[in-house]
Amino acid sequence: MNTRDWPIRAKLTALVIGPVTALLALWIFATSLTFGPALDLLAARTLLYDLGRPGEAVVAELQRERRLSVVQLAGDGTLPALAEQRTRTDQAVAELRRRVDGPDLRDAADDLLNTRLDQLLSALDALPAGRGYIDARKVDRAGAMGLYNGMVNSAFQAFSALATLPDNQINREALALTALGRSRELLNQTDALLAGALTAGRYAEGEHQQLVRTIDNQRFLMETAVADLPDAARAEHRRFVEGEAYVRLHALQDTLIRSRDLPADLDVRAWESSQAAVWQGLRDFELRGADDLTERSVPMAVGILVRLGAAGVLGLLAIVLCLLVALRVGRSLVRRLTGVRTAALDMAEQRLPDVVARLRRGEDVDVAREAPELDHGSDEIGQVARAFNEVRRTAVQAAVDEVTLRRGLNEVFLNIARRSQGLVHRQLALLDRLERRTEDPDELAGLFQVDHLATRLRRHAEDLVILAGAAPGRGWRSPVAAVDVVRGAISEVESYDRVDVGQMQPAGVLGRAVGDVIHLLAELIENATAFSPPGTRVDVTGRSVPSGYAIDITDHGLGMSPQTLADANRRLSRAPDFDPAESARLGLFVVARLAARHGVRVELRLATPAGTTASVLLPTDLVTEEPTIGPDVNPSGPDERRLAKVTRLTTVPRPGAARPAREGPGASVVSLPAGRASSVEPPADGDGLPRRVRRRGPANRARPVVADAPAHRPPEEARRAMSALQAGTARGRRDGARAAADRLPEATTTEPGPPAPASEPPTATERDA
Repeated sequence: MNTRDWPIRAKLTALVIGPVTALLALWIFATSLTFGPALDLLAARTLLYDLGRPGEAVVAELQRERRLSVVQLAGDGTLPALAEQRTRTDQAVAELRRRVDGPDLRDAADDLLNTRLDQLLSALDALPAGRGYIDARKVDRAGAMGLYNGMVNSAFQAFSALATLPDNQINREALALTALGRSRELLNQTDALLAGALTAGRYAEGEHQQLVRTIDNQRFLMETAVADLPDAARAEHRRFVEGEAYVRLHALQDTLIRSRDLPADLDVRAWESSQAAVWQGLRDFELRGADDLTERSVPMAVGILVRLGAAGVLGLLAIVLCLLVALRVGRSLVRRLTGVRTAALDMAEQRLPDVVARLRRGEDVDVAREAPELDHGSDEIGQVARAFNEVRRTAVQAAVDEVTLRRGLNEVFLNIARRSQGLVHRQLALLDRLERRTEDPDELAGLFQVDHLATRLRRHAEDLVILAGAAPGRGWRSPVAAVDVVRGAISEVESYDRVDVGQMQPAGVLGRAVGDVIHLLAELIENATAFSPPGTRVDVTGRSVPSGYAIDITDHGLGMSPQTLADANRRLSRAPDFDPAESARLGLFVVARLAARHGVRVELRLATPAGTTASVLLPTDLVTEEPTIGPDVNPSGPDERRLAKVTRLTTVPRPGAARPAREGPGASVVSLPAGRASSVEPPADGDGLPRRVRRRGPANRARPVVADAPAHRPPEEARRAMSALQAGTARGRRDGARAAADRLPEATTTEPGPPAPASEPPTATERDA
């Protein structure tokens, strides 16, 4: 049985209940052991008057009826005295049955005595049938003797069961009286055998030997029984056996033993008078001894009960006192230990987290007030309480120090991040100006690469801002198309050329959440490219759902185990505190922070047939109509202008459009109008769309030798041409609209608009146009 996890109340209860229960059980056991014998002594009177006297009367009547039955069988006629004796025997048996069937005797008797009583009643039930056999002379004298001897023997077995009293001396005297009764029964058997022989004039076969054995047994039982009697009883019995009747009977018995036939000189009258006197004298001696035992057992039982009552009361008082002391001490221990436990739990679950939360909110915390003293005495529990006081103060102070350190660390993060952001923004502005002034295509491509690296540096600086608990500085005042948000996120990823923008249903994202959503998607796309083989693609799709707008990012890597997936989703479902030990999961932490800031739900699930899909659900309060692109659109902020650079060279995919190009982030392919076969020459309809012409280098630069065009154009060249046509068409239309509205001066130049966005590498359109 494991008791380690039991509550302290249960353990103390077990400690108390165990000894008290054992003591109570011992008290009950000792009381029952003493109380039972006392009740047996008190029941001795009931047993004597309800079984001893009626049973002895039945035995006496059976002995008389046995003698008359043997005499009748030895003679030729019927004895009138036998009928009268049978009536007296029936009356004695009926009285015995009434006493045995009564509640008093059965309640006072034990199991052995009840069994012996049932055997006695069963033997008496055979008496009517035996009488019939005797009257019909179907049995001889030996059979009649056996019938009555069996019933008398059953009676004496019941008397022997009475001698189970707790007092040894009384028990020995009771057994001695029972032995004297058996000796008297043997004396009566001798008289019955002799009476039958005298009536018949001779012994039947074997009767003399039986007579001799009976006399010997009778004398042996009497000598043995007298040895266990008390001194007064032995003296009385000695006087009895020295009397004239017993001496004469003993002499006549010697005469019968010596003669194998009936002595001719036997004085029958002397035998009958002596035998009757001895038999009656022994019966009176037994009854007086039984009465004496009964009278002596009552005061003995009363004394035992008095001592038992005193011992029982004192034992019960001791048990109650022990129980009260144990309960009081146990309740005190439980109360004090519960107080210490409650204080510990309150500190661990309530006070300490509340102190940490208040410290994070910038509130001041009084250590002494938050960790009050616990006073539980001066014993071991009090010492534990004092030690816990120190632990609580140390824990609160450690929490204050940790939060102060964390706050300072956040300030350091934020300071470094702000400085880095300032430098990166200045770098991006410088790169933007350099891109506008640069005419050499190779230098422009290098500037685009540096621009892309700076954009990624800006995202990592924003990670520090998010770790510090602040908001990044990027912001938009106007909604931005969802596809442009996705393209902006792709432009901040290293392996942007592996990302495919699939079908994106029209929708817009509110300006206040654009920067954070771009950052969130960039982190997820970065993870998708980092945890999938280099040769695989990452698909990004978007669709409108009843609860908002869902963006799915699917990679085709090895995927995640169910346990890892569940752990990651648990991290993404809430915004945890930053733990420096979890630096390997920094991206998930940033995504969880950004998602919690705007109520965005992010969930990872297994893709089919392999890989992982990250589902981003933008709530309805962040989603709006897709903004229109026209002459009235004027990006006012630097971040809006940079995002415009991302979207100016691409068109928004619509359902049914071709798959986006893979040369650059956000590039897509559209169907060409009928009859338009090239993207490098003006169309025949003269729509006035400009062409981007690759500028030549400086004058002193050697002109490259152009090889003859191959007779068969490879698929890659055709794809680049189609991508250039798409990007140029879209850019030309936007620049034409801006020139008409006279809002963007740079759109009126002969050059086809600004170069690719500073936040992404150059597209295939710009490299090939």
